[in-house]
Amino acid sequence: MTTTLRPSGPLRQNADGTRSRHYQVCVNSRPVGAIHLGTSAAFGDAVARVHHLRIEEPDRRRGRGTFALLAAEEVARGWGCALIETTVPADAEPALRLVRALGYAVRNRGMEKRLGTVPPALPAGSRARPMTEAEFGPWHADEWEGYARTWIERGVPEKAAYAKARRDQEQLLPQGMATENMLFSVLEHEGTRVGVLWLALREDNAFVFKVEADAAHRGRGHGRALMLLAEIQAISAGRRVLGLNVFAGNTPAERLYASLGYETTQYALQKPLL
Repeated sequence: MTTTLRPSGPLRQNADGTRSRHYQVCVNSRPVGAIHLGTSAAFGDAVARVHHLRIEEPDRRRGRGTFALLAAEEVARGWGCALIETTVPADAEPALRLVRALGYAVRNRGMEKRLGTVPPALPAGSRARPMTEAEFGPWHADEWEGYARTWIERGVPEKAAYAKARRDQEQLLPQGMATENMLFSVLEHEGTRVGVLWLALREDNAFVFKVEADAAHRGRGHGRALMLLAEIQAISAGRRVLGLNVFAGNTPAERLYASLGYETTQYALQKPLL
C-alpha cells in the first residue's frame, strides 16, 4: 500500500508572510487523515511547521502518520526550509513517540504551576525592587542579543533568529520598560544585586519571560528566590497560573522548576531538513 499526500486546498500566502497548505493523507487514493503544513510565523520561510496531523482511528498504528510526516518533510524541502518544527501536548504520548522516532528533538517545553491564594515568602536576607531605567537599557540590549543567539544555537538560521528577536521585542515591549503589565524586578540579597526577573501579567495567567541569577551569585539558591518572587507578584495581581518556557538541555532550570511543582504542558520539537 502507498501512503501519499493529496492537496485539499490551494497554497495560501497568509497576511503574516507565511505560507500554508492542507493535505489529505491517502492510502492507495483512499483518504485516511489530514495534515496542515506551513511555514513558521516566528522564523519565516526558513522553518516549516506541522500545524496539525490527524489519522482516522481505523487506520492508526499502521505507519500512516509516519509516512505523512516524511512526505510533509519533502514538501518543506521543496519550499526551501532548513528546519521543520511541531508542538505536541505533554499528554499525547503516541504523538510524542512518533515524532521522536523520526528524529525530531525537543527544543523547548512549556511548563505551568497552579498557584494558591497566599504568596510565599522570600528567603531571609532577600528583597525585591523594581528595575531602574538605568539598569533596563543595558539589560534590554544584552537580553535580545542573547535571545537571538539561543535560537541560532538550536539550529535556526541566523537571519531568521535575529528577525524573530526584533519582532518579539516590538510585540512584547512596544513601550519598552513602560509597557503595560510587564514587571521588571531586581532581587537583592543582603544589599547586593543577585538576579533579575521579567514577569508578564496576562489576562488569565502570569508568564515568566526571564529569570536569571547574576553569574557571580549562581548556585546559592537565588534562582529559587526569583521564582518565589514570580509567584508573589502573580498571586498579588490575582493570577492563579504561572507559566514559563525552558529550553532543552538547561538541566539546572528543569530541576528547579520540577522541584517547585511545575508540570510540562507542551513540547516543541524540531528536525533539520538536510
